[in-house]
Amino acid sequence: MNDSDGRRRASGELEGQVMNVLWAAGRSMTPAEVQAQLEPAPAYNTVQTILIRLVDKQVVRRSRVGRAHAYEPVNSEADAAAAQLRATLSGVGDRQLTLQRFAETLDDAEAQVLRRLLSDMRPGDK
Repeated sequence: MNDSDGRRRASGELEGQVMNVLWAAGRSMTPAEVQAQLEPAPAYNTVQTILIRLVDKQVVRRSRVGRAHAYEPVNSEADAAAAQLRATLSGVGDRQLTLQRFAETLDDAEAQVLRRLLSDMRPGDK
């Protein structure tokens, strides 16, 4: 799939952009509303296909609005990102090293938040 400047989109890039539009909206949106928020705007049918794929992946739900459908995320952006991080972590061999490398990328404020959150957790909490 090409952008208007002829650049080929990376795999999953448009899905990510569509999800960002839906999360930012905070409400259900029709394919036309989603399309209007994308730059450059892909074809309507392309947006509709992406939304249907996201429904099939169970990350977006669809509801009837008159003769059309509206789409909204199943989970918040934070919940989706946390699930993605967890899936990535479960797929690596050395979790401790992976967590260490992740922690090394945090700035001071992010590290402080993470320390506080971890200290607030009781043993056994997840």
